[in-house]
Amino acid sequence: MYRERFSLQDKVAIVTGGSRGIGKAIAEGFAEMGAKVVLASRKAEALEEVRKSIQEMGGEAHVIPTHMGDLAGIERLVEGTLEKYGTIDILVNNAATNPVFCSTAEIEEPAWDKIMDVNVKGVFFLTQKVGKVLCEKGSGSVINISSEAAFCPTPFLGVYSISKAAVNMLTKVFAQEWASKGVRVNGIAPGLVRTHFSQALWGNEAILKAALASIPMGRIAEPEEIVGMAIYLASDASSYVTGQVFLIDGGREVFA
Repeated sequence: MYRERFSLQDKVAIVTGGSRGIGKAIAEGFAEMGAKVVLASRKAEALEEVRKSIQEMGGEAHVIPTHMGDLAGIERLVEGTLEKYGTIDILVNNAATNPVFCSTAEIEEPAWDKIMDVNVKGVFFLTQKVGKVLCEKGSGSVINISSEAAFCPTPFLGVYSISKAAVNMLTKVFAQEWASKGVRVNGIAPGLVRTHFSQALWGNEAILKAALASIPMGRIAEPEEIVGMAIYLASDASSYVTGQVFLIDGGREVFA
């Protein structure tokens, strides 16, 4: 009974930012649990490598290159998924950007716009479009990858922190509006994870030392450690869970 509730067999899942890091790990985890995974990110070549690895382990994946700052591209992602599989069951909004590492006093409008276009606007409109499919069928799960920065501002990542706080609120808004239609919307807020995206942080000895001092578990996370929560939220095991954002931060927020 319980094994079946965690199964994603034959579910269709879109994972943005699926070419590396947390997105890649979630895509591989979903495929192992039986889902048909649509991989989306800007670089087709990197996506093809993930697709190949999923297929080699017996899973199924399809590639649709997508820039989350391009609304026309988002439309093509949804249409392409429906054309390939006929439906959508799960959406993981993982793609994000942060082109600058500076104080908010120094950030300029182009960087602000890029962060907000990808991290907030793209997430909002992809969720809206996929949500129409999910609400019509009366079931489905949306998982937004937020950040601990949404709860506690991260130095030199001020606008990124603001964008992730917005992701938390849009998670709750969609969850409230769609709960009665059988669609659940939740978030995962990782702490510092060893990915290419966050290398500017963990790759800096001084920053890493300061971060580790605030993490009770005494280490940073690996991408695979985020996957279990994603599987739970995507599956029927979390059928009574919506509007929540789950911190996975090694205990940092609890003891801050």
